[in-house]
Amino acid sequence: MPESSPPSTAAVLVIGDEVLSGRTKDTNSGYIADYLTEIGIDLKEIRVVADDGDAIVNAVNALRASWTYVFTTGGIGPTHDDITADSIAKAFGVGIDVDPRAVAMLRERFPNPADLNEGRMRMTRIPFGADLIANVVSKAPGFRLGNVFVMAGVPSIMRAMMDVVGPQLAPGVRMLSESVRADAKEGDIATPLAAVQKAHPGVAIGSYPFMDDQGFNTNVVLRSRDAEALAAAKAAVDEMLAGLR
Repeated sequence: MPESSPPSTAAVLVIGDEVLSGRTKDTNSGYIADYLTEIGIDLKEIRVVADDGDAIVNAVNALRASWTYVFTTGGIGPTHDDITADSIAKAFGVGIDVDPRAVAMLRERFPNPADLNEGRMRMTRIPFGADLIANVVSKAPGFRLGNVFVMAGVPSIMRAMMDVVGPQLAPGVRMLSESVRADAKEGDIATPLAAVQKAHPGVAIGSYPFMDDQGFNTNVVLRSRDAEALAAAKAAVDEMLAGLR
């Protein structure tokens, strides 16, 4: 049976001009989506914003008010346009400054004080009241403030940070899924599939067209946290498809 309380929800905020220009292909949001699905947290929204302070502040405030968790990626590096940390501080109405904990972490990688130049020290500026997210790859930390987790944009670093973040999240009942190859075009199953969905409201049913060497086809995907409900809906889909053949 499904859990009595609703599952935790989440949003991903991808930050960076390079993503919007197409120069950098975002893979972080897909990774986070897979990660959250595995632990029973529903990802409800993904946004991409430019390296613009007001855009970041507005997006963070909207998302953190709507969902249980917000995960941001990008914009916490050493360059002038890495403004995520400052924008998060502004969104929460707190100050920001060099954090001794972050400096200690960075010194593990750069023991020579001369190597902690102005650019690298930018990565030690943390909003007041934030908890740090360790970075085993390059040592420069991310941070958590409230329900917002601020992580690097470099995929290998972001994934390492998610391993640190994961135990801090409230897991739910894992979403179960079934996929059925329809051997039919999407338009041919649309009406009977709608009837199946109406009869099984506790199961999310979607149809996804594709092409292979046999031409147009459709996958029907069913999702639910209730194994019995999922099995019943799949049986109804199988029966419906058999009747069309």
